[in-house]
Amino acid sequence: MRTIAIVSQKGGAGKTTLAVNLATEAARSSVALIVDTDPQATASRWGQWRGGGDPEVVDCGAPTLLAGKLAKAADLGAEVAVIDTPPHADAMARQAAQLADLLLIPCRPRAFDLAAIEATAELVRSSRKPAFVVFNAGPPRAPHIYRDAANLIGGEFGLEIAPVILPERAAFHHSVAAGRTAPEHELQGKAAGEIRELWAWICGQLGMSTRALAVPA
Repeated sequence: MRTIAIVSQKGGAGKTTLAVNLATEAARSSVALIVDTDPQATASRWGQWRGGGDPEVVDCGAPTLLAGKLAKAADLGAEVAVIDTPPHADAMARQAAQLADLLLIPCRPRAFDLAAIEATAELVRSSRKPAFVVFNAGPPRAPHIYRDAANLIGGEFGLEIAPVILPERAAFHHSVAAGRTAPEHELQGKAAGEIRELWAWICGQLGMSTRALAVPA
């Protein structure tokens, strides 16, 4: 089973939105689940709004239980697990980072968000796992903003940047409240295309098959 942890020291970075969109995209071609380790239980609430179905959302309230939850999911046939972590570099976030195959750090290209990367960067370094910053919720047409943010993050914190950006899109906001994702909300929309592109890149990072990644009919 491949495990992806979504980590960020800053609250409101978009961790849950990224987690549910990626896990749902993974579920198109694999048995996927979301492990909700955030006390705010936002991913679990999204699962309730969704009314069940794939991907399954599993609660995990203690770091000591996380390894067992992942092992059980793998035994039951899960192929992909996406861990939604709390907004602090605490014991749960550290445990998730240690157990994951890939770490994704959602970050808005804004001053306060960029400054908060420092604590997350320390967590990433201690895990020694491959990690990438995913820029999200920024302006759709401002390449210089993302370029400057990438230079700052790479220079100051030594983190790599994912090649796919998820700009501010209405589809992300409209879909979540209905227990859906951007591709489910607007199949041919820009947000849907960006999620598919990001997932295809993640599959490459994890050595996973890219079967069924084409836009469904």
